[in-house]
Amino acid sequence: MDRASEMTIFIRCVEEGSFSAAARSLAMTPSAISKQIRRLEDRLGARLFNRTTRQISVTEVGRDFYDRCSRIMTDIEAAEESVSSMQDRVRGTLRVCATVAFARGEVLPRIQEFLGRYPEIRLELELTDRSVDLVDEGVDCAIMLQEQVDDPSLVARKLAVNRRIIVAAPSYLERQGEPKSPEDLLHHNCLVMYNVSRFNDWEFELPGGGRRVIQVDGNLRSNTAGALFDACLGGVGLARLSTWLVAPLIREGRLVQVLPEYAHEGSAYYVLFPQGRFLSRKVRAFVDFLVEQFTPVPPWEQDDRDLVPQSRST
Repeated sequence: MDRASEMTIFIRCVEEGSFSAAARSLAMTPSAISKQIRRLEDRLGARLFNRTTRQISVTEVGRDFYDRCSRIMTDIEAAEESVSSMQDRVRGTLRVCATVAFARGEVLPRIQEFLGRYPEIRLELELTDRSVDLVDEGVDCAIMLQEQVDDPSLVARKLAVNRRIIVAAPSYLERQGEPKSPEDLLHHNCLVMYNVSRFNDWEFELPGGGRRVIQVDGNLRSNTAGALFDACLGGVGLARLSTWLVAPLIREGRLVQVLPEYAHEGSAYYVLFPQGRFLSRKVRAFVDFLVEQFTPVPPWEQDDRDLVPQSRST
């Protein structure tokens, strides 16, 4: 087996976390994977994995080898894509990270159209609300919120304003009453994120000018907006969530908008990718597709213009 194939098998074992999972993804048998890894270790004279009867873990040497192999395979793929681009082909593995709720609600329903246009693309999509280092993690591009964009070395294309409104289930409002002013939120159970602190500084534009930031808190925190949405729907507390996520539930009466005059429009979704003279055709195709889908007016705003008739924030 050639070295590139060995590297591919090794990389897949690290990323999948087991020989059996790597075997499934590569259409091989676990015994064949294990045999190739043993041969690789013998040739290198180093142990790459610690093994037990149930799992494997990468050794320190193996982690360093993984980082080097990943860079090599990325360079190989880029070289192949550069040749393909001269033949006007869009192909290869596209590695994308996207914030969880938005990806599930708005991106994944449109992915089939993208893959239908570019049948030679193999999409690897990670849904996460954590901060992602695109370069170190070998990610081609990411779809993230403005609050998560903190790397000035990345190119950021704006996709859509993320209008957020404060909502609660009728059952919560029956128990606790409805807040009448931003200050009332200090006495309510507000559901918040723990991995991006800026999500929990709720900013309000006040009548007559000026702004007020309320540092809300509550008895439930999560790392994803989807979890806050589910908890809010279950009557746990108030949440400030995106209109694309909550609008259908408001129409059904399962959620109620509170403080409607204080919609927040100071956030947006962006697609991010590393700077460089050579932007692969697969990344350019995906970025152009997202821009086409969500600009200049995102799909949910076309139907929900009357959801928040008065917005005081920017």
